[in-house]
Amino acid sequence: MASVRFTVTPTKFDDIPGISDSSPDLSSRSSSRVRFDSKESVPDVSRSEPASELSASTPVVEGAEDKGANTGDKEEDEVRKRENSVFLNNSHYHSVSYDDDDEYCDKNLALFEEEMDTRPKVSSLLNRLANYTNLPQGAKEHEEAESIDEGKKKPIKSPRMGTFMGVYLPCLQNIFGVILFLRLTWVVGTAGVLEAFCIVCICCCCTMLTAISMSAIATNGVVPAGGSYFMISRALGPEFGGAVGLCFYLGTTFAAAMYILGAIEIFLNYISPPAAIFSGEGSMLNNMRVYGTCFLILMAVVVFVGVKYVNKLASLFLACVIISILAIYAGIIKSAFAPPNFQICMLGNHTLKSYGIDSCSKMRTVGNETLRTALWDFFCSSGELNATCDPYFHLNNVSYIQGIPGVASGIIADNLYSTYLSKGDPLEKASLPSVGLPESLSHFVTADIATSFTVLVGIFFPSVTGIMAGSNRSGDLKDAQKSIPIGTILAILTTSLVYMSAVILFGACVEGVVLRDKFGDAANGNLVVGMLSWPSPWVIVIGSFFSTCGAGLQSLTGAPRLLQAIAKDNIIPFLRVFGHGKANGEPTWALLLTAGIAELGILIASLDLVAPILSMFFLMCYLFVNLACAVQTLLRTPNWRPRFRYYHWALSFLGMSICLALMFISSWYYAIVAMVIAGMIYKYIEYQGAEKEWGDGIRGLSLSAARFALLRLEEGPPHTKNWRPQVLVLLKLDDDLHVKYARLLTFASQLKAGKGLTIVGSVIVGNFLDKYGEALAAEQTVKHLMDKEKVKGFCQVVVAAKVREGISHLIQSCGLGGMKHNTVVMGWPYGWRQSEDPRAWKTFIGTVRVTTAAHLALLVAKNIAFFPANKEQFTEGTIDVWWIVHDGGMLMLLPFLLRQHKVWKKCKMRIFTVAQMEDNSIQMKKDLATFLYHLRIEADVEVVEMHDSDISAYTYERTLMMEQRCQMLRQMRLSKTERQREAQLVKDRNSMLRLASIGSEEEDETDATPEKVHMTWTREKYLASKVSTVQGPHGFRELLTIRPDQSNVRRMHTAVKLNEVIVNRSHDARLVLLNMPGPPRNPEGDENYMEFLEVLTEGLERVLLVRGGGTEVITIYS
Repeated sequence: MASVRFTVTPTKFDDIPGISDSSPDLSSRSSSRVRFDSKESVPDVSRSEPASELSASTPVVEGAEDKGANTGDKEEDEVRKRENSVFLNNSHYHSVSYDDDDEYCDKNLALFEEEMDTRPKVSSLLNRLANYTNLPQGAKEHEEAESIDEGKKKPIKSPRMGTFMGVYLPCLQNIFGVILFLRLTWVVGTAGVLEAFCIVCICCCCTMLTAISMSAIATNGVVPAGGSYFMISRALGPEFGGAVGLCFYLGTTFAAAMYILGAIEIFLNYISPPAAIFSGEGSMLNNMRVYGTCFLILMAVVVFVGVKYVNKLASLFLACVIISILAIYAGIIKSAFAPPNFQICMLGNHTLKSYGIDSCSKMRTVGNETLRTALWDFFCSSGELNATCDPYFHLNNVSYIQGIPGVASGIIADNLYSTYLSKGDPLEKASLPSVGLPESLSHFVTADIATSFTVLVGIFFPSVTGIMAGSNRSGDLKDAQKSIPIGTILAILTTSLVYMSAVILFGACVEGVVLRDKFGDAANGNLVVGMLSWPSPWVIVIGSFFSTCGAGLQSLTGAPRLLQAIAKDNIIPFLRVFGHGKANGEPTWALLLTAGIAELGILIASLDLVAPILSMFFLMCYLFVNLACAVQTLLRTPNWRPRFRYYHWALSFLGMSICLALMFISSWYYAIVAMVIAGMIYKYIEYQGAEKEWGDGIRGLSLSAARFALLRLEEGPPHTKNWRPQVLVLLKLDDDLHVKYARLLTFASQLKAGKGLTIVGSVIVGNFLDKYGEALAAEQTVKHLMDKEKVKGFCQVVVAAKVREGISHLIQSCGLGGMKHNTVVMGWPYGWRQSEDPRAWKTFIGTVRVTTAAHLALLVAKNIAFFPANKEQFTEGTIDVWWIVHDGGMLMLLPFLLRQHKVWKKCKMRIFTVAQMEDNSIQMKKDLATFLYHLRIEADVEVVEMHDSDISAYTYERTLMMEQRCQMLRQMRLSKTERQREAQLVKDRNSMLRLASIGSEEEDETDATPEKVHMTWTREKYLASKVSTVQGPHGFRELLTIRPDQSNVRRMHTAVKLNEVIVNRSHDARLVLLNMPGPPRNPEGDENYMEFLEVLTEGLERVLLVRGGGTEVITIYS
């Protein structure tokens, strides 16, 4: 018995593996008998479908086994039934290989089998999670694994590094560096033990708090080996991630430059001074540049050749660091009972350079002869005893002091307090007597830079960086969520203890002037900390040189990978080229860029000037790590569940505050430059539109802020001073889901000028289940148009059975809380007169009624096609406002808002109001001008007098035509209804008689019986119509006997007179705004209402009908 495996794939005939044109008898096979539950091996496995069926969509079953010829038709029916089952997801079935005991045949989960492709079984999910491998960023093994053929792939070894080897030691190696050996003694001597201890404490507290925040983030799920960049970008979003990631990259790159400069300083000053190429004043900088460039090229070549060599040397470099530190402590202990013989020559209280001094005295006696010393030659014009010498040389004595008196000497009392110097100041010992000042300081040890507390903070801080080494190696760790917090915090505690103890012990062992002697000029060019160490100074010199070289190699290795990770995320387009590298994944182009940037740091050629630069970038990185932890903690996002429990948002904020303070303490101008760089990168990524959704905290912060603001807005209606139109724009879509009147959206954008809420709504007629795809497509179309018109807002497309219902739903439900629309913008229903179908105008009037009932303002744009585009700009013209009835001030506010936009900016505003016979038009004009003055609105005011006049024959005829047209259309609809009742055979004829409604938006039920038709004529006519409807077309004769209703005549008279006045005064206006009368309370007059509005706006190019929402929207008060 053998299990049978079936591979099922959708194929065309030519794509079937193992079958070619020469395959015999393929097309002659007429049937296929495949048993999915067979467990027997039968030799005949060649049955398949005919070629014609295979070329369509028939699945090919390879290795199918048949029991024999005894299989009957019943079995075939079962197979077909199983293959064509409605519970099978065909796409999944065609693309996945199944065993007969696989999930496809799992009878216990038959209820869920249709969703197995999108919702896998729990066992499958857990199996994938168990096989998850987390390789280091840009790891060579990972790249090689992808390029090796399937048959040659080696099994990936699971990471096995523990806390000590994987986190603790790498952090130690990265934290201990060049500053410890070259600058810590100088920091202690300049700042004093107390202030130096304070500097160390602040910097170590900063890194400790950052490590706590980093531990919380690193243990909140699996962190791939992207280091701080990955943590920040996934916690704060691509904008912050890209900005801070590049800052961290620049910091790491400048760290490489700093380590190389430190190595060159050790080499030229303490290992091989004769190797200097240039000599003379200021030649040291040029030597640093030349040798630094050579070292950089050499290191870049080593990194390019292979990272494995760097990793193999890492243990050697770490050993150098540890041995050097142990040698320092051994020397300190030895100095307690046997301090080294390390004497410094002093002239007065000034420290002399030891170069060329054969004896620390003015004269020396050899036998009975008194000879001058080298000091005499330095300060006197000749070798004679009566030669002219520097007065300071004559007035002060030359003396020796012990450079390293030892830890038991009590020298710490002299070193407690700071001795900050300006550039060029001599190093002095305050306890020694001194008279006068020397004429020249060329033979004295002087300060090479001006020092202060802030300068020392910037120089020292790089010595505590490197805490990310553990998180960068998370891919190599056996249990990263356990090892990273423990290893990092222990490493920081260890290094902090070493630094703090070193500050106290250096101050207790070494003379102050020796501590302040940065380059060992008073000690024959020896490294001060080297003279203190045991058993030999060369232990420190060689150890510090190799450890510094190793740190430089590590930086040149890590920085390109960080840049490659940023480039591969594709959030900064111009960095895309740096995501590529060699075949094995080594980031070649990123390495070249890194070397180029590091060369800029080397050209600075000063360790003290490069250190503050990288301090800025590291501090900014640490600041955002703390911010990320604080934001996630305060938001309490459901996914924020770190295994590391010893964190708090207050600690993160404290760490963030210390980072920010240290940035400005160390160098305020560097801090501003770093922030500007980060801000420019942030805005660039935001401008490019980084479409990355990483579930970042900033999005959660935005949601929390939005929720808070919405709840605040819910407390009450907005004050009149804060009222602005929050518009709901109703757009109409054609059959292809394109917007019919895009200028309506253009007008809305001009009205809003980018401010306030804009919701664009549309309705698709149909069933939601059937039209869901169309709704999504329509939404994308509208959003694209909104982007094109630069409308910032939201889009909502609803599916409803009728357009009127959909619009009602939009008006009722759009918006959220206090962010709801208060104004509806829609277009005029064009061509409603040409259609006998009432749908053309019923939807419009229904929308007006719904808007009125909801107490919303309504703006109806007529002739919207003539409205200007955003690219057009009126250089002159007017916006005319016809203020007939007061509607809360909408007519005053809208022109003011429109004139904020460049299209309408140069248009003047004119306000017309209508006065009756009994009104005092002169006083009205004065009052209106005063009102506008208080409103701070500039406009010309004009009062138009409308005298009572008799109703003209034109008005009477216009009203008669309106009612006759209404009745005629009604008769046509009634005749059509009767014909539909008589016979179904004339269905085609009826459909031809039914005119297409231009601008109609929905299927509305026509009235089935004449009783439901509204009439504007007499009751007698109505009763007579019940008889005439049966007679068909004969009923049209009675149209000649209609007499118009008097109320309709009065309304038409008003519309005609107003239209005459408006056209006369505003025929050349760029835009006319006027009050929109409300619809009649009796729905029977709806069609007449449309005619009144049409007459009112005839002859005007651009009209905006305005209907207020019943609330005051403008006020004279501040």
